Amino acid sequence: MTPMPRAGLPQGTLDLLILKTLAVAPRHGWAISERLAQISGSNVTVRQGSLYPALHRLERRGWIKASWGSSDNNRRAKYYELTKRGRSRLEVEITAWRALSDVISQILESA
Repeated sequence: MTPMPRAGLPQGTLDLLILKTLAVAPRHGWAISERLAQISGSNVTVRQGSLYPALHRLERRGWIKASWGSSDNNRRAKYYELTKRGRSRLEVEITAWRALSDVISQILESA
């Protein structure tokens, strides 16, 4: 896989990736970041300065909720999970992303 350019993820993509990651299981912030890196072959790295504001934004919107728990190494950690509204929003975001991706592919393949 080709590494992502330094510019990073397009606007709004991080929210989609976080929602998708949490659709599988609740995770704490570090685990979300690690999972995205793992799935992408380290092509997607999310810095804490981007991750935590995104998590707080998603929580304010009611798409995720947080609760305190213990991490694998018995440290106190805030775990995030998708809400019912978040699951619905994830489907909307996936549909929109696929439609946009199809249109961009169509344009790139023409000309």
